[in-house]
Amino acid sequence: MGIEARRKRVRELRRQAILKSARRLFLEKGFKHVTVESISRKADISKGAVYLHFKSKEEIYTQILLNDVERHHKQMSGILKEGQSASDALLRLSQSYVDFFLSDRELFRILMNYMLHTDHMNLPDELDKQIVQAVNRNMDMVAEALQAGIQQGEFPATMNLFQNRNAIWGLLNGIISLYLFTGPETRREARIRSTIQESVEMYLLGLKMSSSVQVKASDTEGNEEG
Repeated sequence: MGIEARRKRVRELRRQAILKSARRLFLEKGFKHVTVESISRKADISKGAVYLHFKSKEEIYTQILLNDVERHHKQMSGILKEGQSASDALLRLSQSYVDFFLSDRELFRILMNYMLHTDHMNLPDELDKQIVQAVNRNMDMVAEALQAGIQQGEFPATMNLFQNRNAIWGLLNGIISLYLFTGPETRREARIRSTIQESVEMYLLGLKMSSSVQVKASDTEGNEEG
């Protein structure tokens, strides 16, 4: 390995050490109580060295979010390749989304904080763009399942994919936000899972009923023309 290659490897290892240490601190203490200095101590790296890799605590925080969102995208992609019905796929995607944040609750706080306060994060444009694209790719998994439902005849052909994608995504985030950090700790996970299961099933039932109505209306029109 040449000198330059070795230097790049050392820089990448140091960068990963910073992210790993910061992630642990964010999970333990929450974003507000973590500083670049505390991250440097945790990573056993000088504060100046941290700033060689990241401009701010916000940038570190967002890079962690980007890495995790990308990891979850791979998990969600696998669900859509299983050849199940669109309804089953959407229920599985919803469960996967819940599993992702229940296993790492501070990550959900990080995601919501980013989405609500993007303008205050002072991020490089390229990093901000990457986050938006990564989140949108995950949301597009929902749209892909909805599109499959239209093709399979489960959902109405006239449905607006964009609006329904956003509605389902909002439903998931709203329920998780409602129960993840409030109420008795011992009941939070069960309440989130049961509420999301029932809510998504109810939403899908509405889509199926709408599709059924459209089919009947189409058949009626065809008989009248005949």
